[in-house]
Amino acid sequence: MATTDTPRASRDEPLLDVRDLQIELITEHGVVRAVDGVSFAIDSGETVTIIGESGSGKSTTAMGILRLLPDGLAVISGTARISGVDTVANPGAMPKILGRKVSLIPQDPMTALSPVHTVGRQLGEAIRLRHPELSKAEARARGIELLERVRISKPESRWASYPHQLSGGMLQRVLIAIALAAEPVLLVADEPTSALDVTVQAGILDLLLELQERTGIGILMITHDLGVARLVSDRIHVMRDGHFVESGPVEQVVDAPTEPYTQKLLAAVPVLGPWDESTVTEEAGR
Repeated sequence: MATTDTPRASRDEPLLDVRDLQIELITEHGVVRAVDGVSFAIDSGETVTIIGESGSGKSTTAMGILRLLPDGLAVISGTARISGVDTVANPGAMPKILGRKVSLIPQDPMTALSPVHTVGRQLGEAIRLRHPELSKAEARARGIELLERVRISKPESRWASYPHQLSGGMLQRVLIAIALAAEPVLLVADEPTSALDVTVQAGILDLLLELQERTGIGILMITHDLGVARLVSDRIHVMRDGHFVESGPVEQVVDAPTEPYTQKLLAAVPVLGPWDESTVTEEAGR
């Protein structure tokens, strides 16, 4: 059974439109404003990245938009419209949106899947959530095609595998397949490559860009890695202490940053020095 491509949203409004978003977390030490009045938008076929160090508020921003923070511990204000629906003003609408119009690729592929259920069962449940009219056999056929789309080798045999039998890179691909099962118009990718080695990272990012080019899906990327941001982004928002300190097209932010904090982030990226053959020869002779 052919898998339909992700539907494109109307060009009349952004897929995601966030205005003056504030998130206050209630902790044992008092109220902490984790996100302080951020605004941004994502259009169809566009990747917008929020980058910052740990604790800057970038993941809290994404989880707040998706209403995945505990209601009793998080107070959210402002607006966050997903395909025109304000999830701040109408949190009850989120169950109808999450897993349908928007999907989340969680941060750690090693812990995001249930260890006691097979990959096929978990992917099949995601497919039937979107298409309850499908039989188990039809959901399996569609799931195997999704695994092929995310470049899982031997998808028929992987269908019966448990998460502990797969590598980190394969688990991340399974999570992307589960996210795509919803046929969303918007993907929220929360540090999707942080637990992977650099070669696997490159493959995952290449896959996301290929899927975006084919389907026109919008992506909100959350990362602390400037290399990832440089590769996939159309626009970047640099976050510090809950607010954006610099925003703009990727070329402007990466190549000509104006804020000292952004400049320090760029300066912290390791740079390979010049090749010194004499030093290598000397080391080899020891």
